[in-house]
Amino acid sequence: MSIITECGDGAGLPGRQWLRLMQLASGSLPVGAFTWSQGLEWAVEAGWVTDVASFERWQRQQMAHSFFTVDLPLLARLYQACVAQDLAAARHWTQYLLACRETRELRDEERSRGAAFTRLIGQWAPDFPPGWQPLFARSQLCGMAWLAVHWQTGLSPMALSLGYSWIEGAVMAGVKLVPFGQQAAQRLILSLSDDFAAGMAEALACPDHRLGAATPLSAIASACHETQYSRLFRS
Repeated sequence: MSIITECGDGAGLPGRQWLRLMQLASGSLPVGAFTWSQGLEWAVEAGWVTDVASFERWQRQQMAHSFFTVDLPLLARLYQACVAQDLAAARHWTQYLLACRETRELRDEERSRGAAFTRLIGQWAPDFPPGWQPLFARSQLCGMAWLAVHWQTGLSPMALSLGYSWIEGAVMAGVKLVPFGQQAAQRLILSLSDDFAAGMAEALACPDHRLGAATPLSAIASACHETQYSRLFRS
């Protein structure tokens, strides 16, 4: 079964839906994304990331071996669960997502962003089924999958929104930590966005046996960050 075929590419979406997706991708979305570096702060401290080139390599690794093998395929599964109104399946994949977050900080980030996103959903769609609220509060990904169904955006456009938000957030953390300037940041966003667009369809169709992150340095960086002496970010 091709989930891309089922969900469409969003080419015919009205402007209203695209604007909502842009809102979700915005760095100003109040879910606290700007407070997390996902281990990058320790990677800089340890000298693993020292300049634009090493930052770009770091992010490509995160995209290929974590975002494409955990976040996007689980977004697809959560979307299917929301379409089917299958609370048990959504609960299973939300728990699976948390199990893939390898450190306390990464799990804390997932829950913190989920709780903040739940408050937004409560304002945007106050009539949402209450049984879903605990899952939204555990992972922003479940809330985004539910909104994709509720707003009728389709899976692929929501995945693009999620991907851009992740790319921009990572690059803005790099601006502060590596550091590098805004022109370099914009070039990085373009380059990483090209990689994301090229790999998104395959990632959404990732089979169960390929699920899971393979980024040990990122997990080590996140774990070490918990006791880092001086830090700007929560992870």
